[in-house]
Amino acid sequence: METYILLAITCIFINNIVLTQYLGICPFMGTSKAMETAVGMSMAVLFVLVMAGSVTWMVEHWLLAPMGITFLRTIAFILIIASLVQFVEMFLKKSAPGLYAGLGIFLPLITTNCAVMGACLLAISAEYTFMETLVASTAYALGFGLALTLFAGIRERLFKVRVPGPFRDTAIGLVAAGVVSLSFFAFKGMG
Repeated sequence: METYILLAITCIFINNIVLTQYLGICPFMGTSKAMETAVGMSMAVLFVLVMAGSVTWMVEHWLLAPMGITFLRTIAFILIIASLVQFVEMFLKKSAPGLYAGLGIFLPLITTNCAVMGACLLAISAEYTFMETLVASTAYALGFGLALTLFAGIRERLFKVRVPGPFRDTAIGLVAAGVVSLSFFAFKGMG
């Protein structure tokens, strides 16, 4: 149990998928302008990443490795992730049309979100067991959500203050993301 807790803490804080590994920057910057869309994207990524981590682990260990076709890993993982994103998109379109509209183009972009693919590949390369993969996938998604919602709160406040012309919108967002990222690097010294 202690191993799983340490793995979760490591994935959320020390190896945060967005702020220390710089994966998933596009949806991070694109959906962090409002807290509602940030929380919605966090929930969508949580579902997709946990399911993708589980399914890709099974495909890797039960199909690709035994058959000696691990060279098809990238294609197989992309198909799995794309299928899961399509499921989430259909579900949100039917059950939460406001959130679906708020996420806009960023929802289908989860398919190409390098954070999801990166987390799946990290679990395979670290040779995690199924349970460790499940914990790591959940923790990476929670870390993504933490970073996204924390940053959305900062950006909402930045829209209310006077910012010099050249730093408005995306530029100040990138500066703020850099500062938040630096704060997460402080956890690296704890490991």
